[in-house]
Amino acid sequence: MSKMRIKKGDRVRVISGKDAGKEGKVLHKDAQKNTLVVENLNMITKSVRPSQKDPHGGLVKKEAAMSASKVMLVCPSCGKATRVGRAFLDNGKKVRVCKKCGEIIEKV
Repeated sequence: MSKMRIKKGDRVRVISGKDAGKEGKVLHKDAQKNTLVVENLNMITKSVRPSQKDPHGGLVKKEAAMSASKVMLVCPSCGKATRVGRAFLDNGKKVRVCKKCGEIIEKV
């Protein structure tokens, strides 16, 4: 199993499936299952029973998890979907690097 190089809060672009080409922010990641939940993408309709929080119940639209292999990180500096590399700074700190432009990727 490879490490997921996408973090919570990153901007990603979907590369395959029904939402291909759309972009969103990562809300949640599960490294064990290799899945991500992306804001306003992969929407499902879920039926909810009435409760004290929602006394009427009914149908609710929410984001579902999608495979991390279906998304690519969007580089903040060049704005393109890119693969992510690793590099070491002079002080020994490991950082993520854009494979297209070579810039360091900071979590926004």
